[in-house]
Amino acid sequence: MVSVAATAYAITAEVGETWVSATVTMQPRELPKNGNAPITLTSVTRVGTRDGSTPPTLKTLIFLLDKHGTVDAKGLPVCTMAKLEGTTPSQARKRCAGALVGTGQGTAEVTMPGKAPFTIKSPLSIFNGPPSGGSPTLIAHGYETVPAPKALLVPIEIEKVSAGRYGFRAQVDMPEVAGGFGAPTLAEAAIGATRKRGGKTVGFVNAHCSGGRLQVHGTARFTNGDFFPVTLTSPCHFPK
Repeated sequence: MVSVAATAYAITAEVGETWVSATVTMQPRELPKNGNAPITLTSVTRVGTRDGSTPPTLKTLIFLLDKHGTVDAKGLPVCTMAKLEGTTPSQARKRCAGALVGTGQGTAEVTMPGKAPFTIKSPLSIFNGPPSGGSPTLIAHGYETVPAPKALLVPIEIEKVSAGRYGFRAQVDMPEVAGGFGAPTLAEAAIGATRKRGGKTVGFVNAHCSGGRLQVHGTARFTNGDFFPVTLTSPCHFPK
């Protein structure tokens, strides 16, 4: 059974001892009624347990995004998995600086045989990737040093869908962390790069206001079979 506590754009859900909290915000909140304006989409997912034990391993995050937004990668430099292979965070951002569309951080609790649990952290970098079948893609880059230095790369396709309020779907398949001994406890990222095109400022993510809100539906799935579906809204309004 999932128990849920929520506000306008934050939610906490529990199954057994495991809890998941999620927030989503979209800035600015003043958006046009027609047409689109650049926004920054920030998502934060945290995982923990009420008894302090190691949480189950997060397997996937699935996002359905509001159809009143759009992703615009036209003219944006592209980064590839090959360019990012084996890079540290600073090397990745230098190598693919023009394709960087988002940043964040991730943490995981590591439980190795014979060692007390400990936490590892990594900067997250999100790059515009090569299109796939006409759909925009992202490449998320993280980095771990346990049990050995390694770049963690996750390709993410942004698919168009027709699902009521939602017009886009993105699935994040979490990489194996710390040789399989790591359980992700935080995934935080803000996506919102802008650039000039035709004398106008264009965003990688753009949106307009409809119904006083923008909406995201997320599902966190774990390797033990648990899953947490949540619906999150971020308020918006028209210019005065």
